[in-house]
Amino acid sequence: MHDVLAHQLSLVAMHASALRHRSDLTPEQTAEAVGVVHERAKLALDDLRQVLGVLRDPQAAAEAVPQPSLADLDALLADEPNARLELLVDPAAVPATIGRHAFRIVQECLTNARKHAPGQPVTVEIRGAAGERLRIAVSNPVTGPADGPAGYGLVGIDERARSVGGSSLVASDGGEHRVVVELPWVLA
Repeated sequence: MHDVLAHQLSLVAMHASALRHRSDLTPEQTAEAVGVVHERAKLALDDLRQVLGVLRDPQAAAEAVPQPSLADLDALLADEPNARLELLVDPAAVPATIGRHAFRIVQECLTNARKHAPGQPVTVEIRGAAGERLRIAVSNPVTGPADGPAGYGLVGIDERARSVGGSSLVASDGGEHRVVVELPWVLA
C-alpha cells in the first residue's frame, strides 16, 4: 500500500517543487505544470481510496481493482525521463502475482531514486527464466544525503520479496546505489 501512494505523492511533490522555483515559465507552461500536479494529486487520492477499500474489505477490494504488472512498466517509466528499462523477459510469461510484486518493487525503487538522487539516471533491468528466478536490478548514482526523512520503502521491498520466497539486496558503493531483488518464477 505504501509504495503505491508514496509514488504518486512523490511525483506531486517533485512537480510542485519545480513549479515553485521556476519564475521563467510562460503562463502556458505554468498551466501545464499545474495540470500535472493536479492530475497526480487526483491519482494519489484514487490510490488512497483503494488503500482504504482494502483495509475495509480486503476480499472485495482485491477482486474489484485490476493490479498493475510487468506489462505496465512502460507507463510507469513514462513519468521518469531519466529512467531506462531493459526488460529481458516476456511480461506475459511471468506469473501474475510475481508480475505485480515486480511492478511495485520497481515503482518503489523509482520513488527512492527521485527522493535520493533527483534528476539522475536510473537503470531498471529485469531478466530471468521460467522455473528459475525473476531478477530485478535498479541502480542510480548516489548524489548525497536523502531529501526528507527516512521512509519504509526498502523495508517494504524486502518484505514484498520475502512474502513470495524471494530475496533483496541493497548496496551503495562506488557512487552507485543498487537494489537487486530475486523472485521465484515458478512454472504454472
